[in-house]
Amino acid sequence: MKKWNDKFSQLVSLIICIVLIAVVSIRRDGKLLGQEIGKSATTTVKSQPNETIRKATDGAYIINTTQLGKDIIGYGGPVPLEITIKDGKIKEVKALPNAETPDFFEQAQPLLTRWNGKTIEEAAALKVDAVSGATFSSKAIIGNIERGLQYAGKSEVTKSWWEKLDMSWKTLAGLLVALMAAIVPLFYKNKRYRMAQQLLNIVVLGFWCGTFLSYSAIIGFMSNGMNVLALLTSVLMLIMAFVYPLFGKKNYYCTNVCPLGSLQELAGKCVKTNLKMSSNTVKRLDIFRQALWGALMICLWTGAWAGWVDYEPFSAFIFQSASWVVITIAVTFTLLSTVVMRPYCRFVCPMGTLFKVSQQK
Repeated sequence: MKKWNDKFSQLVSLIICIVLIAVVSIRRDGKLLGQEIGKSATTTVKSQPNETIRKATDGAYIINTTQLGKDIIGYGGPVPLEITIKDGKIKEVKALPNAETPDFFEQAQPLLTRWNGKTIEEAAALKVDAVSGATFSSKAIIGNIERGLQYAGKSEVTKSWWEKLDMSWKTLAGLLVALMAAIVPLFYKNKRYRMAQQLLNIVVLGFWCGTFLSYSAIIGFMSNGMNVLALLTSVLMLIMAFVYPLFGKKNYYCTNVCPLGSLQELAGKCVKTNLKMSSNTVKRLDIFRQALWGALMICLWTGAWAGWVDYEPFSAFIFQSASWVVITIAVTFTLLSTVVMRPYCRFVCPMGTLFKVSQQK
């Protein structure tokens, strides 16, 4: 009976955490799973005109992808575009206001000129790769261009589920590493394997794919929904973070998958001497972590400082786009982890604290 009571309590904790994030999503973006719930006073995205196509004074036609690509999600939400077509050729592609992280979107913006001067047929046949360091924003831009060109050519094609899958080498490598982390540690305990898995987490999931769980990502998923077929690796990470603990695997994501956690643990193994902390100090730091989480959640609920999510150090792995502040925070905690075991994970991480709260019995 106690076992079932514990499971029920844990499930209730998980539901409460989901509701907390849902409230933040509605408060910040005015949306829940892609559906408009209400207008947020703090949202940075202005409402877009619903007119899909209009004629300019110079005779050009302007296609607005706000409605055409509303299910195409970047890192922070939809990435609507205006595609100007004149004399059968693309004259200009302009990004409309969106909720993407400015540093990341700036990296992807050069893509907007790749289709200029091409006919609709030439542009539709053009293969454009995502920009390294801004993969989600890049794919959202490319997807919106495809929808706009299909509309312009009156040849909208419904893709099969197989065609919707992202089959790039980068995505497949990230999915394979995540699958290894999801399965192997359940059955095989070995220090050398663990070190190899951590290296893969850092190099593949972190630096190459830029795929990890953060408040920005989770709030984005809650606000805009998820294209599951395009985000299989992220879906698997969410399962490890929130579902595995229901079956006794607490802190599984943090322990076995998180690139930043892996980096800190490996950094700690490089130095033999660790700083000794008393149990009272550890307890006080743990209380600080919980208090910090509570304060940051209040900031999200009230909108007082919702921008703190942009300073989580996870995005330092996407160093081409990350701000110097984020990189400095990540480097500082990595250096500190050579003398204190996983300091960010244990005493600061708001994301990890959310996982812990969702696992409480």
